[in-house]
Amino acid sequence: MFNIFSVVILAVLIFSLITSAVKILPEYERAVLFRLGRLISVKGPGLILIIPIVDRIIRVSLRVIVYDVPPQEVITRDNVACKVNAVLYYKIVDPDKAVVNVENVHAATNQYAQTTLRSVVGTAELDELLSQRERLNQRVQKIVDEATDPWGIKVTSVEIKDVVLPSEMTRAIARQAEAERSRRAAIIQAEGERQASEQLAKASEILTSVEGGLTLRTLRSLTDVSNSPNTTILFPLPMELRKLLPGSDDKGEK
Repeated sequence: MFNIFSVVILAVLIFSLITSAVKILPEYERAVLFRLGRLISVKGPGLILIIPIVDRIIRVSLRVIVYDVPPQEVITRDNVACKVNAVLYYKIVDPDKAVVNVENVHAATNQYAQTTLRSVVGTAELDELLSQRERLNQRVQKIVDEATDPWGIKVTSVEIKDVVLPSEMTRAIARQAEAERSRRAAIIQAEGERQASEQLAKASEILTSVEGGLTLRTLRSLTDVSNSPNTTILFPLPMELRKLLPGSDDKGEK
């Protein structure tokens, strides 16, 4: 009985040692291997073998991590208070640096992203924040990427999501936009009137430069008016048309 019990215990111990010595890592994970506290190498993916009790591994994911930067209260360079939030996309490219060089790589990256967002937005004016958001995104990405490089981090993208302004500032911007639209409409209308005046001036110049041109234009106008039924129009008859009428005699007119 004792021998059977010993065999069972031994089998369980051997099985436990084997299972603890064999690790399987998916494609998106790596294992940072420490042996007696010293960094040995980065293992994976797939099947890896370690020495139980002596070796210790820390799993690190290589997938892109999405961090939603909470709203940050910022004062722009032109002294406008606003709240700005963003989205940070990053991933670990050097697992050993992410484990050895910083205690909590994700918390450190997130905190640095928040402070950088406040700093970059604080150096920009409100118009830049609203109209040149892509340039600010690139600045934040570059700064955070360079700062987190010793931690084995690669920042792939930063996107500013929302800019929340005070209500009075929102109303002022709306009034400014309405005034700008009215100004542009007035400019377009004035430009149209100018072009129409130029065309009329050119047409008048052509009619006066051609002999009988004004008479032909008058006849064309009479033809167009005659197409409208039940219309009576009285207007003075030009002298050039009177000469064309039968029985007209210029000599008899004194």
